[in-house]
Amino acid sequence: MGKNKLAKFADMASFPHVFQFSSEQLRKACTFEMRGSWRQSFFKNDHPIVLELGCGKGEYTVQMAKMFPDKNFIGVDIKGARMWTGAKESFEQGLQNLAFLRTDIGMIEHFFSEGEVSEIWLTFPDPQMKKTNKRLTSTNFLRKYQKILLPGGHIHLKTDSNFMFVYTSEAVKLNKYPVEFTTDNLYALDLINNPVLEIKTFYEQQWLQRGLTIKYICFLLEPRSEFFEPDLEIEKDSYRSFGRNRRTL
Repeated sequence: MGKNKLAKFADMASFPHVFQFSSEQLRKACTFEMRGSWRQSFFKNDHPIVLELGCGKGEYTVQMAKMFPDKNFIGVDIKGARMWTGAKESFEQGLQNLAFLRTDIGMIEHFFSEGEVSEIWLTFPDPQMKKTNKRLTSTNFLRKYQKILLPGGHIHLKTDSNFMFVYTSEAVKLNKYPVEFTTDNLYALDLINNPVLEIKTFYEQQWLQRGLTIKYICFLLEPRSEFFEPDLEIEKDSYRSFGRNRRTL
C-alpha cells in the first residue's frame, strides 16, 4: 500500500465527521450507536437527512451540503481512499451539515432507524449487470431503503448506464412507485429549476466528453408488502465490457 493511501487512511481516522465500520465490527457492536439519533447526537438539529449511497469522492454530497444548509447530508461508500477527497474538503471548509459513513451499503439498515432518512441519491452506481442483488435499485435494496426512508420518500438515480436506467425504470413500473421525473438525456433539457441536477462529478464530466448521455429518474418509495423483480432482457452497456476502470467507447 502506497504512502499516499496510508496518509489518507490516517486522515480519515482523525476526521470527526467520518464514521468507519466493517461488517465484523458491526456484528460485534450489534448496531451503530447513533442509529435513530443522527440528528440529536451528531448534527444537533432537526433537519431532514439525505443519503448519497455509493458517494465515491463525495463530490455530490459536498455540493448538496453547500446548496442546502437546512438539510443534513451523509455520503456512504466502502472506498475510504476515494471518500477522503470529499471528507477533507468538507472538513477544511467547516461544513456542519455533512458526514461520511464508510461501510458496506448492504448493511445500511443497521445505521439508520425507521423513517430516519428523507431522501436517497444514487449517483452513477455500478450497474452490476451480472449480479442483480447487488444493483442499488434491485428489490434486495428497495427492501432495505423502505426500512429507513420516510414513507413516500424520494429516491434519485443519476446514471450514464442505459442498462441501469432501463432496469430501474422497469423496477419502478413493476412495483408501481409514483415517478416524479424521468429522462434519458438530462442535459438536453432546459434544467427544470433544480440546481442540484447541475452538479457534475469528475467521472460524469468524462462520460459527457465521450458523448454519453446522462439519465435521471426520481421516484417515491411508497411502502410495499411485496416486491417484484424485473425479469427482462436488457442490452448490456458495451463500453463497460472491460470493467469500470477501463470504460471505453
